[in-house]
Amino acid sequence: MTRNKKKATVFMTAIATGTLLNPLNSSMIALALHSIQDDYQLSFAMVSWLISGFYLVSAVGQPVAGKMGDLIGRKNLFLTGLVIAACASLAAPIAPAFAFLLIFRLLQAAGSSAVYPSGVSLVHDYIAHEKQGTALAVLAISASVMTAFGPTVGGFLIVWGGWPSIFYVNLPFICISFILGCLVIPRDVKEEKLRIRTLLARLDLIGIALFSFGIVSLLWFLLELEHAPHFFALIVSVICFTALACFEWHCKRPFIDVVLLKENHRLSVVYLLFILMNLVNYCLFYGMPNYFQSGLRLSVRTSGAMMLFMSAASVVVSLLCGRWIERKGTEMPIKVSAALTAAGAVFLLFAAESGLWFIGTVLVLFGIGYGICNVALQAAMLDAAQAKAVGISSGLFQTCRFIGSIGSTAILGLIFGSSVTQAHLSELAWFLIVISVFALLISVCFFRRKRPPDFD
Repeated sequence: MTRNKKKATVFMTAIATGTLLNPLNSSMIALALHSIQDDYQLSFAMVSWLISGFYLVSAVGQPVAGKMGDLIGRKNLFLTGLVIAACASLAAPIAPAFAFLLIFRLLQAAGSSAVYPSGVSLVHDYIAHEKQGTALAVLAISASVMTAFGPTVGGFLIVWGGWPSIFYVNLPFICISFILGCLVIPRDVKEEKLRIRTLLARLDLIGIALFSFGIVSLLWFLLELEHAPHFFALIVSVICFTALACFEWHCKRPFIDVVLLKENHRLSVVYLLFILMNLVNYCLFYGMPNYFQSGLRLSVRTSGAMMLFMSAASVVVSLLCGRWIERKGTEMPIKVSAALTAAGAVFLLFAAESGLWFIGTVLVLFGIGYGICNVALQAAMLDAAQAKAVGISSGLFQTCRFIGSIGSTAILGLIFGSSVTQAHLSELAWFLIVISVFALLISVCFFRRKRPPDFD
């Protein structure tokens, strides 16, 4: 028993140190932009592609990588993603021009995007069903910690070794994950040896292309919504997704099984809820520091301390939620998370006229709500997904996170504009109330009864 427990701990260490790469690198770059801009003599709009490009590649790459893992083997994809991320992390600091740095940054996004869906799929395959709640909580905590503290870690690294250090810091995590992964992750069970032609046929390249163009066009529209809306990009996105739905409906081996999504309402609702909850979370994650510094004139240090109310609450509740899910299932945690988020949005209306302790309490409510939903919705996704398609289902789950995060930047641009006042915070609160109440209604309507776990 003790030996199996130690092996499971090493297994989860291998998975967690790999899956944290994507959230770490998506947030750590924030404080490096200014130094990179100076070194390469760029405009801010140009250097910001290091963030936007990472989001775009991750949003498209995670479901594509998930599909690859379902076909070629999840351990193979996990280790391959780590190798790609390592090569990109070594090459980026010595890039002779910004174009090369951007390419290596996109490769880093592709490699880390391959690690997450394969990692979640490995948890589904090799961790006992009754223990998957805690396992997913570990992954959620790793991602939450890296996202929350990524800018702080990046700041210390830049002071110590300049902006190249934010790439080199990936290497210890990659080495630990790769070595442990080689030792403890079981070999992929291959039902048949796939030739390249057969693999390409099963990948559904037309479906992948339509999805990629659609998601890139949608995210481009959201990213530019604050400045000058590109309605052409929105039209392209609608056309691509419409064509994708029609094509996949009749495809024998679809990239995205739209028939399954139509019949499997639970999985579709999980994706929708995750988009809504991430929209709320990232509106606060990006918006509140801006309000603290511009609206309340707080220092950077104080603003960062205030945000710890939200991030710390999310991290702590994630592990507790894992045990809750193992005992009671996902239905009640999902409802509670939506209710807490809606309550936090209502209280946010009064934050502009209240003290910092009241605002901190409101952020704790939001943090608890998001921490619960992050784990509960992942568990619900694994329960609802088909065993053979866990990889792509996990990838699409992460794409929903990126849609919510990028959508939040568009919303904040429209509400905050060039200045941040108490009136703007009230407008944000009303928007969050609408979104969170909608999420609460969905959770109540579609998660009305507890389903017994499927151990097959």
